[in-house]
Amino acid sequence: MKIVLAGGSGQIGNILSQHFASQGHEVVNLSREAHRLERRKGVRAVEWNAVTVGPWVAELEGADVLLNLAGRNVNCRYNSINRWLIMSSRVNSTRVLAQALSRSKRPPRLWLQSSTATIYAHRYDASNDELTGMIGGSEPGAPDTWKFSIDVASAWEQEFDTAALNETRKVKLRSAMVMSPHRDGVFDVLLGLVRKRLGGRAANGKQFVSWIHYCDFLRAIEWIFAHPELEGAINICSPNPLPNAEFMRAIRDASGIGFGLPAARWMLELGAFFLRTETELILKSRRVVPTRLLQSGFQFQFPTWPEAARDLCERSKT
Repeated sequence: MKIVLAGGSGQIGNILSQHFASQGHEVVNLSREAHRLERRKGVRAVEWNAVTVGPWVAELEGADVLLNLAGRNVNCRYNSINRWLIMSSRVNSTRVLAQALSRSKRPPRLWLQSSTATIYAHRYDASNDELTGMIGGSEPGAPDTWKFSIDVASAWEQEFDTAALNETRKVKLRSAMVMSPHRDGVFDVLLGLVRKRLGGRAANGKQFVSWIHYCDFLRAIEWIFAHPELEGAINICSPNPLPNAEFMRAIRDASGIGFGLPAARWMLELGAFFLRTETELILKSRRVVPTRLLQSGFQFQFPTWPEAARDLCERSKT
């Protein structure tokens, strides 16, 4: 197949592009810094600005899959400038891709649009799925930064939904945190904290963590390729989210570290300030399950976190 990755220069984009290339697919990475990207076997980088139609649209003609990952990294402080960059980079890139596809004579059969499990409400009582899940934004006492993230996800999906494309199947990937052994990824950072004996619970540790092993992430994407009945919103996450305290304990157990210093909420707020990020990434309870994937017959290789953590720790050694 020919697979076009828009905004695929980040870690998830690199994982996807290298996987697809290793399977013999032709991979094209649309990037604003295409000239800086290392050329790898089976992967081409093509310049785009993610705002306006340009010569890059030729790559979409006859392609099999378009996967849009474009968007400013959310690991930052949500000041006014960063809020604008986070929102506009997602909405504008989605809009221009829709424009390009509407003009294409042979558009891709499938458009996978990146979204996020953060769109769901902060809750402890029950899981959120695609069928009955609560979209967030009105939780009592929720910080403004949490509402902003949901506003971004909603605007992102709305822009995607308005694209009327009769020949292209459209799927929204509401992804949880992808756990991989790759350097500077989420798991790599958490494992580093654990090794420094700082991997205890965050705040009260009751907030749920939704996650997915990167191997299952890749398998889920390929499953969607092969199942044309899957359209609309699909949660890309493990079927077993768990509280933060249990989540961190599993990493400690897998790495052979017996103790992890817990972090009070005020400590997390202070640390986030100095690291120029937001505590939402740690404190919001993301209890999300992949009902539609399971109903379609998808089977997880790593359905529970303890076994996934053990595998990731082993892979981190190589």
